[in-house]
Amino acid sequence: MTTTAEMADFALGLDFEDLSDDTVDELKKRILDSIGIGVAAMDEGPVGIVRDTVGEFGAGGAAGSDGTTGDEAACSLWGGGSASPPDAAMYNTTLTRYLDYMDSFLAPGETPHPSDNVAGVMACGEYADASGKDLVTAVGVAYEVQGALAWAAPVRDRGWDHVTHTVISAAAGASKILDLDREAFRSAVGIAGTAHNALRVTRTGGISEWKGIASANAARNAVYSAFLAKNGLEGPTNLFEGQKGWKQVVSKDFEVEYTPAERVHDVMTKKYVAETYAQSAVEGIIELAEREDIDPEAVEKIRLDTFAGAKLIIGGGEGSRYEVETKAQADHSLPYMLAVSLIDREMGNAQYDPERIQRDDVQELLRKVEVSEDDELTDRFEGGEMPAVVAVETTDGTTYLVEKDWFAGHPKNPMSWDQIETKFHETAGERYDEAKREEIVETVLQLEDRDVSELVDLLD
Repeated sequence: MTTTAEMADFALGLDFEDLSDDTVDELKKRILDSIGIGVAAMDEGPVGIVRDTVGEFGAGGAAGSDGTTGDEAACSLWGGGSASPPDAAMYNTTLTRYLDYMDSFLAPGETPHPSDNVAGVMACGEYADASGKDLVTAVGVAYEVQGALAWAAPVRDRGWDHVTHTVISAAAGASKILDLDREAFRSAVGIAGTAHNALRVTRTGGISEWKGIASANAARNAVYSAFLAKNGLEGPTNLFEGQKGWKQVVSKDFEVEYTPAERVHDVMTKKYVAETYAQSAVEGIIELAEREDIDPEAVEKIRLDTFAGAKLIIGGGEGSRYEVETKAQADHSLPYMLAVSLIDREMGNAQYDPERIQRDDVQELLRKVEVSEDDELTDRFEGGEMPAVVAVETTDGTTYLVEKDWFAGHPKNPMSWDQIETKFHETAGERYDEAKREEIVETVLQLEDRDVSELVDLLD
């Protein structure tokens, strides 16, 4: 039976020393990657809306029952400023998530983004004056819980968004680093998982900007739930197995087994600013365009054979992906991503500029993209690959073909530290100079001997 008690026993029983060296290394990569992506998102419009909203409430607030004032309890907003721990979790998670450049856990029926947990755990770690070891361990707890739920209890096909998992995993990570006792931990997870279940409509039909903010809201709610439990509020500790509980209403009956955060090794890193399931196809069409020097104006048709999840989410199974006007729609449209990748031969933030999205060349080419589901490719995806077969037909009758099993950053082809650092320098380079970037990298590498506050202080 899966219970909040079992989750608490796993999380509270996990020590830094239980983590293998390889697992610690992977968790540090996740932290550095998340920070770099967050820095790159600081000037985005919807991110600014969240920043303004958080700013309306200020860093202060009423004094707690222990006499702690709002100013004393404030946590850092990345880029400068401060807010309460839940609001800091909201804003900083918006940074790590908005660009759609975050990591993903690859399970057959669900693909959540465990990096959605990082900023909330860091905010709680700053509040608790936690060590770097505490941070790595708590992030490991969150990654493990999210991966376990995604694997054993997918909720996408039942109409729930994957951040329904995130609010639970983030509450587990927050509770771990806040050093809650067993019953408070159970209450925190119970409150978070009972009160904050998100609908899949976020990612269907005409997609709104909320898509890039939903996980930040989950992180905020998770942190708030942990603080309620920390201060003594009892929650529904029978979250999963209770009458009308999570198993009956949200998922179905399931069992999980926890490892010492080893599920982090099944997390992919994005090479391109694109939805997870698009990574192989985007890499393939860029390789094809460069290898064959394809003239976009000579393209008659682009055909993609892919697996069921990709067809469903970004290929038209949950609404048309040919009406693309905004970034939120573009980064969930295989037709747009393939068309712009072939034309520009890259897939980064520049490809989501509003003027780029609206330009005639890509708007015309995306309507020549056909996306088909292939049962064999679905079987291969469920076996651990991320396959894609891309064919480009030109007006002279030539067909160019590329097949991909996975992409650079997939768990079967993971990014090295050097590659993660290169990505970090690219994402953070427009805001931080080289000296500061190197200091952040070294701090993450040496987290065993650092405190959370030392890392957060660098993110001004």
